[in-house]
Amino acid sequence: MKEGPDIAQIAALIGDPARANMLSALMGGRALTASELAAEAGVTLPTASSHLAKLCDGGLATPRKQGRHKYFSLASDDVARVLEGLMGLAAGHGHLRNRPGPRDPALRKARVCYNHLAGDLGTRMFDSLLARGLIERDADDLALTPSGRIFAGDFGIDLPALDAGKSRLCRECLDWSERRSHLAGSLGRAILGRIEDLGWARRDRQTRIVSFTPDGETRFLERFCRGQA
Repeated sequence: MKEGPDIAQIAALIGDPARANMLSALMGGRALTASELAAEAGVTLPTASSHLAKLCDGGLATPRKQGRHKYFSLASDDVARVLEGLMGLAAGHGHLRNRPGPRDPALRKARVCYNHLAGDLGTRMFDSLLARGLIERDADDLALTPSGRIFAGDFGIDLPALDAGKSRLCRECLDWSERRSHLAGSLGRAILGRIEDLGWARRDRQTRIVSFTPDGETRFLERFCRGQA
């Protein structure tokens, strides 16, 4: 294609194995140093720095300085959504980097997708919110309904603060393991943060797994997956 967006350039950036491993590591939502990303990619620090420069120039990653250290994170929610979609495409065609192990069921049950809840529990939450009329699809968009705003406020979500932010409140993200949607956007991020604040679950920074306590999972299911088996 001679006109329009240059998808080949973005595809080439993601397609390098070392850069793909770096981007996958950043899907956990935590900013990482070049040294940490070098270890994730299995390359030397100078090589990692070269890859990171390309990712930043290409708009897929962004650097951030804090004191004497420089950290890197995904550039936006849009990047995370593309990566999650590619993970689903790869998994659906059998392109797995290693055999599923004992952690695989936990990863599929609940995990972090950049900054929101994904996996089986994430898609069940999305389906329940949609079925109960708390969120609704409007053409290709997703919106929080008036009853949804009450529901979110009752859960301790500061909606006025989210409304004042630059991020879209509700976004649909295709889940790579479930092949259904989970909730992204600033609301998805706030819900996961609130779940952690309440002590219902904690995220594993190394694997992206979200581990619920028995009581926390019961409370989550009662509030967010009502009416589901």
